[in-house]
Amino acid sequence: MSAQAAQFQYLVTLNGPNEPTTSLGIGSGTVNYDDVAHTLELQVTFSGLTGNTTASHIHAPTASPFSGTAGVATTTPSFAGFPLGVTSGSFSNTLDLTSASSYNPAFITANGGTTAGAESALAGAMAGGQAYWNIHSTFAAGGEIRGFLVPVPEPSVLALFGLGAGAMAWRLRRRI
Repeated sequence: MSAQAAQFQYLVTLNGPNEPTTSLGIGSGTVNYDDVAHTLELQVTFSGLTGNTTASHIHAPTASPFSGTAGVATTTPSFAGFPLGVTSGSFSNTLDLTSASSYNPAFITANGGTTAGAESALAGAMAGGQAYWNIHSTFAAGGEIRGFLVPVPEPSVLALFGLGAGAMAWRLRRRI
């Protein structure tokens, strides 16, 4: 019997105030997690940084959804192939989550000492709004711009929401 892949998509909007810094830099991207292939597809475009890029990675888990800070979960000091020494650029890569090189060694240790434990912890943090992507620069060594990974609802969820909204509108209309 073959397993059905579940793919989870996240959107990220990076900016200075999210870090927080005074940077006017911005960025946007997607993160796609496949729990059967054990991959994390990363895409981001950024521009207007005040300093030149020095690193980029995903942090997780924060104590509370969509706020706070956390240690680096993914590759350190930076994703392989991420454009360094620039103020704008784009990046696309796919991480193999069964490979220890896709993680910060400390994240693996903190999550049972295995890549399976690290993958599970990262997946849970992303789903719970407790993971963020940031881009570090010479302007802000701790990170110039940052954005939390926001889950994209599955089409079936949107369809159910639309059906529910339609039913509510119909019911309210009948009362009038």
